[in-house]
Amino acid sequence: MNHERITRRLLLYESLGFVLLITVSWLDELMGLPALLFGSAVQPNWYEAALETVIIFGAAIPTLWLTRRLVRRLVYLEGFLHVCAWCRKINVNDDQWMPMEEYFKTELNTKTTHGICQECSEKFLTRT
Repeated sequence: MNHERITRRLLLYESLGFVLLITVSWLDELMGLPALLFGSAVQPNWYEAALETVIIFGAAIPTLWLTRRLVRRLVYLEGFLHVCAWCRKINVNDDQWMPMEEYFKTELNTKTTHGICQECSEKFLTRT
């Protein structure tokens, strides 16, 4: 699944949760939920509902912003290839390692060959 789609879906679910909290807050004032549940008198308090809405928005904005930032960071970190420092094998799954050349061939459909860069050529071949 596309990482951007996952991010949007996660933020949508969080947003729906905050909208649900605001809806319950206003339904409490419009329908008198405590009166329906406990049988007390209905006394709507619009200021309380408005204050609860502002507080929920105040919590929602940083929560959504931090969630988006966290998901972007996780997607960034998941994009790294784990390469063994000694044998240069690549970690495909948590328990499966494959040689770099095989990974390029199977995953990227790329052929590989070996050569030597200019720096290594100067460093190793000019010693003799």
